[in-house]
Amino acid sequence: MDFATVMQELEALGKERTKKVYISNGAHEPLFGVATGAMKPIARKIKINQPLAEELYATGNYDAMYFAGIIADPKAMTESDYNRWMDDAYFYMLSDYVVAVTLAESDIAQDVADQWIASGEELRMSAGWSCYCWLLGNRKDHEFSESKMSQFLDQVKTTIHDSPERTKYSMNNFLYTVGTSFKPLHEKAVETAKEVGIVELKRDNKKSSFLNAYESIQKEVERDRIGFKRKYVRC
Repeated sequence: MDFATVMQELEALGKERTKKVYISNGAHEPLFGVATGAMKPIARKIKINQPLAEELYATGNYDAMYFAGIIADPKAMTESDYNRWMDDAYFYMLSDYVVAVTLAESDIAQDVADQWIASGEELRMSAGWSCYCWLLGNRKDHEFSESKMSQFLDQVKTTIHDSPERTKYSMNNFLYTVGTSFKPLHEKAVETAKEVGIVELKRDNKKSSFLNAYESIQKEVERDRIGFKRKYVRC
């Protein structure tokens, strides 16, 4: 299936209602408004195709960029490729759910995510923390440095409330994910979440929303889901 055919198929799957939802979350034209589940039949036909993924991502069309993440070859992408994709990820649905997800299936995931966390840029930091969420929820505990994860928990505790809004969200999610999926630091994550308390997310022209990692972890404790790992990162 070539580039033009994929674009035609995506356009045909677009729905005005879905498009409005994406725009309300920060997407802008060009986009078609394709539900992610509706992309699966096309993805099954193509499987993995990095050159096509690059063509689609370069369009700036949100739906094409999202689909690019589904068919990309994470291990074929270099650090500079991930940084290039990040440069074009103009809002969180691209940074956290396309670029960070793709990165999480690569062998260089932790190295790149560390750089993004240290970057000082809202969406790069958000993608870095998100990447660790995808990683911790999928890979075995021994693949992570316990001391590094512990330092990250300390960093979240001291900086989360002063961080940019989207970064706050991903840091809070990191706290929850360590508490749920990384058994060696479950207790520390619970204590850190308690100390962090409620995290307020301010949004343009909308009411603030409030996050509570401690309560979210406790719900997983009650469900006996501590140590939970998912089989796949990408759907």
